[in-house]
Amino acid sequence: MKRLIALCSIAFSAFSVQAQESPKYSYEDLEPSNTHKRVEQFATQFLSNYHYQKFQVDDSLSSHVFDNLLQDVDRSHSYFTQADIEEFEEYRFSLDDALLTGDLEFPFMVYNKFRKIYKERYEFINEYLSKPFEFDTDATFDMDKLDERWAVSQEELDDEWSKILLSQALNMKLSGSADSSIAKTLKRRYERYETRVAKLRSEDVFQTYMNSFTEAIDPHTSYMIPSTAAQFNIDMSQSLEGIGAQLRNEDDYVMIVDIIPGGPLFKTQQASKDDYILGVAQGDDGEYQDIIGWLTDDAVKLIRGKKGTVVKLLLRAKDAPANSEPREVRIVREKIKLEEAVAEGEVIELEEDGENYKLGVVDIPMFYRDFDGARRGVDFQSTTKDVKKFLEDFNDQGVDGVIIDLRNNGGGSLTEAINLTGLFIPKGPVVQRRTGRGRIDVENDRDPSVTYDGPLLILQNRYSASASEIFAGAIQDYNRGVIVGEQSFGKGTVQQLVNLDQFLLSPKVASRNNPNVNGIEDRERYGQLKLTTEKFYRITGNSTQRKGVIPDIALPSPWSSTESGESSRPTALPYDEIKSSNFEDQKKISSHMRRALKSNFDSRFAESEDLQTLQKEIEIYKADKDQNEFSLNYDERLKEKEEDEGNRTAIKKLRKTKTGDDHTDDLYLNEASKILTDLIRMS
Repeated sequence: MKRLIALCSIAFSAFSVQAQESPKYSYEDLEPSNTHKRVEQFATQFLSNYHYQKFQVDDSLSSHVFDNLLQDVDRSHSYFTQADIEEFEEYRFSLDDALLTGDLEFPFMVYNKFRKIYKERYEFINEYLSKPFEFDTDATFDMDKLDERWAVSQEELDDEWSKILLSQALNMKLSGSADSSIAKTLKRRYERYETRVAKLRSEDVFQTYMNSFTEAIDPHTSYMIPSTAAQFNIDMSQSLEGIGAQLRNEDDYVMIVDIIPGGPLFKTQQASKDDYILGVAQGDDGEYQDIIGWLTDDAVKLIRGKKGTVVKLLLRAKDAPANSEPREVRIVREKIKLEEAVAEGEVIELEEDGENYKLGVVDIPMFYRDFDGARRGVDFQSTTKDVKKFLEDFNDQGVDGVIIDLRNNGGGSLTEAINLTGLFIPKGPVVQRRTGRGRIDVENDRDPSVTYDGPLLILQNRYSASASEIFAGAIQDYNRGVIVGEQSFGKGTVQQLVNLDQFLLSPKVASRNNPNVNGIEDRERYGQLKLTTEKFYRITGNSTQRKGVIPDIALPSPWSSTESGESSRPTALPYDEIKSSNFEDQKKISSHMRRALKSNFDSRFAESEDLQTLQKEIEIYKADKDQNEFSLNYDERLKEKEEDEGNRTAIKKLRKTKTGDDHTDDLYLNEASKILTDLIRMS
């Protein structure tokens, strides 16, 4: 997919926090501290010793870190010129030695130069925005012109920035903004950018550089400076208030990283991971506040509010076409009730080919388990317990088949994924785990009982990950049920958080500063590392890494795993295989049945008006995503917008509906239900 050009590619790590407030700020050069140098040395050695994938700190790694840092600082190639890059090139193959010796000259040189360049660019932007916009131009804007190269001169960058700013203004005008408010909004936006750059601290530079290093190892390994680690832990404990979403900065956007099951945003079923938040409005009648360029902390302050009040968000998917309109989501703020983030079940009735069917549907938003209650031996809540009750009720009602809906289920408790599998099979292996040293552990379901042995279908999408993939993969490998939907995410790795203070903080210093060695002030002085330590494998020996679980019947989708799954990340650990474990095939699904189910679906697809409409919309959607050059003429763009508005009705039906709602607009669930009726007849 052709990516949207970054409006202002200022680098912050995945857990970026706002710089500390100060009455004044300046563009004086930033310098690393001795602590930064010490952490750089230790983290490099620690990761090379304990990361799952053994890697060499050599020239090849150095080159990757070099490219990553420049990408983080100037992702859109909108600030540095080719001359600047040539100046940096002498460091390309020396960063491996720098990492081992604690040398931080290169990242601070890059950032200090960037800050000076940005100050000059900010002056250009202000001057441009002081003039009237020319919306009757014949010019076009190629968003990917500088994707693969750097501008040869400042004059070329000036021309690109004129088009960037006009394009942003045009998008706002097409959304109904008046010309006078457009200039004011853009000036405020770039004023915030300028403040961000000026307030950058040496800690921010260090964190970004360290993550340029960790990203070269694998995308799930990262470093957090002490203040970021502290804020991260606070956010985890306070994430049960507001709209129920975890956010972070990506380029100029505040992006939804995760949606908490049971939260207000989750209940709307109108948002997805990797959605950008473009605007926020207070109440049903409030005007939208543009938050492009905001830091996550500032956006959270705007989004949070009193329980029972309304906040509206303008969202756009990260991989949406550049000219697509944002969607509006209305949310009533409330405290997140974890007891609502649980599995839900219902029985739906369906008539297919003149026959009536009763289907049990279980929606599992995450794999949850009350570990404390389980440890104390009291009655505790768990995914397996809740689903078992639904299955027993389905048996009493005489359902003909069961659908387990894993869409948007990002994982959770491995124990629950194993135990849940046990409700559908006799005892046996469910997943294999391999350490970096090669030790393989097989995790088994040890309960020989089977709660439900009838026709079974697992519905998944691209956001089904981790524990979801373990469960779905086991059901598929045992030939116990059929998998329908999109290819799952493909995250087959396990991460561990490491507090660097336990290695770098002297016990004497800790006890002298704070008798409680576990106090936050001392514990997080050197920050935290998150590193990959294990990989998951299916019982057949196939890894879930990158490939995830490939459905037996793939439903039409606008997205591919190479765009949004684990395999879209260049440094993701590779797919591989180990020896198969010993397990007993349940033989509920045969190759012949899979072929017959696929054939029946293909026949329905050819005759279904909904599916044919969806397929046409998908083709238009993909063509729009690949388009990288746009007219900067208002009349031409308005015509394109009006044509585009009619091309999204069927794609909207790919969103999951809530349990108990009318499922008419849930195209995936409707098709899965029909496939299950085919399976019931075959069984």
